[in-house]
Parts: sequence; structure tokens; C-alpha cells
Amino acid sequence: MAGKKSGQTDSVGKKIKKTRLSKNISLENIANDTGFSTEYLKEIESGSKIPSVGSLLQISRVLGIDSGFLLEDEATNLKKRIRAYTKRTDNYAYETLTPGSENKHLKAFRVTIDPMKEHQGVGYCHEGEEFVYVLSGEIELMVGDHQNTLKKDESLQFNSGIKHQLKNIGKKAAHLLVVIYGP
Repeated sequence: MAGKKSGQTDSVGKKIKKTRLSKNISLENIANDTGFSTEYLKEIESGSKIPSVGSLLQISRVLGIDSGFLLEDEATNLKKRIRAYTKRTDNYAYETLTPGSENKHLKAFRVTIDPMKEHQGVGYCHEGEEFVYVLSGEIELMVGDHQNTLKKDESLQFNSGIKHQLKNIGKKAAHLLVVIYGP
């Protein structure tokens, strides 16, 4: 790609926009199929917002692509690749533990949620199932209207098609292993 430095890759937002435009899909169509506002989608495409894993799954489904493509890095060294997959949102960070898993049903992530913080905006839902294991800290996981409190070494498996929301209710960062199954 012209003007690109060696080793530099497209951001998640640029990949979403490039794919969306190449498939002639409007922001309005993505908004209607995901429930996200067009303003939020524009922020993702511009790189000013990094979408959550759940948001990436929804957007990639609408675009008809594997979510792994959006996190794909061109680096050849695996450690560099894994570090490059760490994405930061306003209140948490996530890192793929399954780089190169394009066209696979299972995706695993290490998620770090800042103290006393939660995902911003509405709860997430995406087709499939989700498994959350708390490596450290204490979280609140709302699945629909049901509140679950999980501490270190506790886990929960649930239908990810139900609106869900994560919140760190502790005074230290919470570290989670999140495995998502998408049909």
C-alpha cells in the first residue's frame, strides 16, 4: 500500500471501512444490523474509538468476514503479533490469545478492566456462547437482568445472544480469560 511504512498495518477501523466500502455496505445498514449508532461506527472507522470484542463480532458478521481479520497483524514474530493484538478502549484492554484463527468458531481473549469501570454504552449481544474466567479481581457480569458476581478462579458460561455487560467492581484491575464461540 502506498505511503505505508514497512511493518505498519491498518487499524481495525480502517479495515472495517475498507471492507465496508469494497462491499458497498452503508453505515446505516451496519447500524440497523448491529444496533450501534452511525456516529459510533464513524468513530470506530476513524480510529478514535476501539470497539469491544462483542462489537467486533457483530460488525464482522454484518460485513461477512471473520473477526480475526480485523485483528490480524502482519508481524512474523508470534510474541510481536500477540502484543500487537492488544487493543485499548476507554475502560479496558483486550488481547487475542488465538492469533491466526480466521474461520474458526472459538476465539479467546485476555481482557483487563480498569478498577471500578465498565463497558461504555449499551450491553453487548452476539450470536453464540461466551465463557468468562476471572484470573484476578472481582467483576459483575449482567446477563439480561441477572447479576452475577465473580471473583478470582470463578467462571460463567452463558448465551451471548442475551444482552450482557461486564463491570469491574474492585479497586484493582480485573484480568479475565474470555472465550467466545460463534457459529
